[in-house]
Amino acid sequence: MKRRKLLKHLGAAIPAVALSPYARAADALTHTGTGTIAVGPFAPTWDSLEKYQTPDWFRNAKFGIWAHWGPQCEPEHGDWYARGMYEEGSDLYRYHVQKYGHPSRFGFKDVIHQWKGERWDPDALLALYKKAGAKYFMALANHHDNLDLYNSRYQPEWNSTKVGPGKDLIGGWSRAARANGMRFGVSVHAARTWTWFEDAQGADKSGPYAGIAYDGKLTRADGKGTWWEGMDPQALYAQNHVRGVAIPDQAYCEKFFNRTRDLIDNYDPDIVYYDDAVLPLFPFSDAGLRLTAHMYNRSIAKKGRNEAVVNGKILNEQQRRSMVWDIERGQSHQIEPLPWQTCTCIGNWHYDRPLYERKGYKSAQTVVHTLIDVVSKNGNLLLSVPVRGNGTIDEQERAIVEEIGRWMAVNGEAIYDTRPWAMYGEGPVAQEATTSNAGASFNEGKSKPFSAADVRFTAKGRTVFAFIMGWPASGKVSIEAMGSASAHLAGRIRRVELLGANGALAFEQTAQGLQVTLPANMPALAYASALKILA
Repeated sequence: MKRRKLLKHLGAAIPAVALSPYARAADALTHTGTGTIAVGPFAPTWDSLEKYQTPDWFRNAKFGIWAHWGPQCEPEHGDWYARGMYEEGSDLYRYHVQKYGHPSRFGFKDVIHQWKGERWDPDALLALYKKAGAKYFMALANHHDNLDLYNSRYQPEWNSTKVGPGKDLIGGWSRAARANGMRFGVSVHAARTWTWFEDAQGADKSGPYAGIAYDGKLTRADGKGTWWEGMDPQALYAQNHVRGVAIPDQAYCEKFFNRTRDLIDNYDPDIVYYDDAVLPLFPFSDAGLRLTAHMYNRSIAKKGRNEAVVNGKILNEQQRRSMVWDIERGQSHQIEPLPWQTCTCIGNWHYDRPLYERKGYKSAQTVVHTLIDVVSKNGNLLLSVPVRGNGTIDEQERAIVEEIGRWMAVNGEAIYDTRPWAMYGEGPVAQEATTSNAGASFNEGKSKPFSAADVRFTAKGRTVFAFIMGWPASGKVSIEAMGSASAHLAGRIRRVELLGANGALAFEQTAQGLQVTLPANMPALAYASALKILA
């Protein structure tokens, strides 16, 4: 996810080969000339996919939690470990040499072998996340490290049922999510492995290991007498090509298609999140287009309507109509006409012990403020809670999740099932956003912090909710957009309540705004309080 280097978009689309039909009779398949996908109204073209409509369940859910958990969490040293451990002189390289040994002797395949996830309890974690108010749950299906975390027919050696934990992690996550009444999603990141692991082909340029090759070029023949005897490291590292060739070959693209279609067909996710600009392998392969059409058609065949969600990033207008736009670690500056999502994390994507030790996580307050801001603009928040190598979350993370749950228990009425009001908000942060040139992706933390002077709005029918992003010292709130002269109101306000408090609040509506007197007793989590305003 972090520090991404996009594949170079060069050349024409690679011609695809016919794929063997999927074996299960329950899924009707058709040959499109570029592979087999489920029968239905969607074809693997943008003109067809732009007829997509975001399902109401996603629009109503607003909040999801993500377990971005895989073998790169085993070292507990942050993001992109499987790449950085091969970058001579980097922090990750030095940490790896100190902890495991030199990458010529102990490569990433050996990190996978050491990863056991021995304390993983998906049922307990999903019960916690449900209590926190999450309506959907996302699990990492694979990362750029190329290990499938499910029983993968097309990655038969390098998947979590055969190495590492020896368990079907996606199967376990899926069962736990559904047992807790949550929609289930998977995130797919493996399209980038082709270039991402290239440093594993290298060697140190200086020092005692100068010139000694890392393990990125090892093959099945090199494994005799090792724990991985009979397995092919090239099926993991995908480096059996000339370094620097940016466009994957046809076989790589079709294997990715097969792996991902197998994941969709066997685990039936409600959401597939692709960690790619637009779609995987686009534009030089149509694999991502085929996977999206397949998922939509399959959902219609199984459920009678399209309940599926596909997330993609860095989309143009037509592409945003074709799937749900995801903004990584950032927010839009406006109410978006179509539902969207921001994905972020309370720490780093992969578990980072040094970050924990310096207490560097986002606070529950920051998460709640982000959630409110995103929902006011027609979006959802997908929050990653980093999981330790052993499958647990730490006590700091648990405290943050539990506090979010306490806030949601009081204020969830103003979050779930809502739609944007006539405007998303007012106050200093909104004013700053109107003059900002910052793009959406990776813009979190670049604006001034919210305060009691900031207001965000959501709506349900004629009811409007106004979030006060702090507790004013005066005990009074003034909302300019809700004055009697406002063009946004259908009539005069007749009642104002504070969620979590009993009874109506005193208020005065003038042409200049709505002035509300808050209760004398400040709520426990007063950094964001929802006024329920009835006209």
